[in-house]
Amino acid sequence: MNKIVTIGREFGSGGRELGRRLAEELGFAYYDREILTGIAERTALSEGYVQQVLEHRPVSLFPITVGRSLHLGGDPMLDQSRAIYQQQARILKEMAQNSNCVLVGRCADYILRDEGPFRLFVYAEMESRLRRCREKAPENEQLTDKELRQQILGVDKNRAKYYEFYTGRRWGDKLNYDLCVNTTRTGPKEAAQAIARLV
Repeated sequence: MNKIVTIGREFGSGGRELGRRLAEELGFAYYDREILTGIAERTALSEGYVQQVLEHRPVSLFPITVGRSLHLGGDPMLDQSRAIYQQQARILKEMAQNSNCVLVGRCADYILRDEGPFRLFVYAEMESRLRRCREKAPENEQLTDKELRQQILGVDKNRAKYYEFYTGRRWGDKLNYDLCVNTTRTGPKEAAQAIARLV
């Protein structure tokens, strides 16, 4: 059985960088955007659309009470969201079967739960997240701290809703992870080195 490390992360916490560095330290395959590309290829949908679907909780066209009484067929938006999720699950399982790997986001900790992954959650204090977001994307310099904070919290809220919709678990809850890492004072590089020894 291959070794699998899954990483859930708050936006701006450095979780993606930590995952990449951890994969390098361990000599594991690293998957992040490759998952989106695979889903787009299998569904003939654009990567941008797939990313948008994966970053939001599926939304029904109608409230359940109205939808069930007026909408006789399936809900096309919800059906498409589920189809994308199913492709995502297939791709994650294939990646985990092919080699030792580090997988970032995409409910990988839940989808691969039967494979016994080492499950990480990466978080940081808001000031650290604001700084990282400004460093990674120069266009964020134009935003006030309040605007950028709202953007960060909005991404986290969408990730939480998506995760909770498909897993029935609370996103970021320490009980769902083997290790929770605060990158506020210890950066992704140092954290990756320490976690590599642990893994």
